[in-house]
Amino acid sequence: MRFACDHLLVRVPATSANLGPGFDALGVAFGLWDEIEVKAVPGPTAVVVRGEGEGDLPLDETHLVVRSAQRALEAVGAPPIGLQLTCLNRIPRARGLGASAAEAVAGGLIARGLIETPGAMTAGRVYQLATDFEGHPDAAAPAVFGGATVAWQGPDGEARAAKLSVHPAVRAVVLIPEFPVANSLARAILPARIPHADAAFSAGRAALMVHALEHEPALLWEASQDKLHQPYRADVMPPTFGLMKDLRARGVPAMISGAGPSVLCLTTEPGRVPSVEGWRRLELEVATGGGTVARYE
Repeated sequence: MRFACDHLLVRVPATSANLGPGFDALGVAFGLWDEIEVKAVPGPTAVVVRGEGEGDLPLDETHLVVRSAQRALEAVGAPPIGLQLTCLNRIPRARGLGASAAEAVAGGLIARGLIETPGAMTAGRVYQLATDFEGHPDAAAPAVFGGATVAWQGPDGEARAAKLSVHPAVRAVVLIPEFPVANSLARAILPARIPHADAAFSAGRAALMVHALEHEPALLWEASQDKLHQPYRADVMPPTFGLMKDLRARGVPAMISGAGPSVLCLTTEPGRVPSVEGWRRLELEVATGGGTVARYE
């Protein structure tokens, strides 16, 4: 596989996974984008990070985007190459907004842009590689395809996704705390077994969430109820649950964004979601499209 270009611009949106009851299945993309300028070089790899994660993320071949890109290039039989990345990060890190999924997706898009035959790296293949690399198809799917998605994996590990048409009145308000929570910690706290009644409750609400997002946003408050994962995470992020409980008591459809600690509100009335001291408030539209790659001429 030969290279056709050596200078790219990659853009990948923030995402939120789970959407309350849709644990490891539902996700949505937002109009908040990481941008990565990429140059393929014969020399060593180097990374510049500006914005979110500046001063904390690695600046060499251990950066997640670099590792994902090299794996994607290997998958299509491209020769090893050095990469120079300039990352303008707008997605908050370790806050439940899909930053790691965006970086994994970016790697596949870099491979698509560099190689002579982009068709060898389809959107479906980018999605599969990102899922294999990062492990969360519910976050990778909306980052690749945009909008809201239902993600799942077949018995052979094939990553699958179906895109939903989000009602045009739905907006997202995300409240982001100053403290991070590692996804590994938020997942480790989950029990191996839950009561059958709780599973049935969340399955019904997940189905309702799909309907509410597409057709009847007035049902988003009921649809965002969950007994599968959110209650168990209260101990590792008490401020998140306190805020979520307060918002829901006011009738706001509030839920954990991904594994937390941010709070996501999906609503047709974003003005009802107040600013909260110590929490950054972002009002975002649903991104109808997913990640893109453009070649510099």
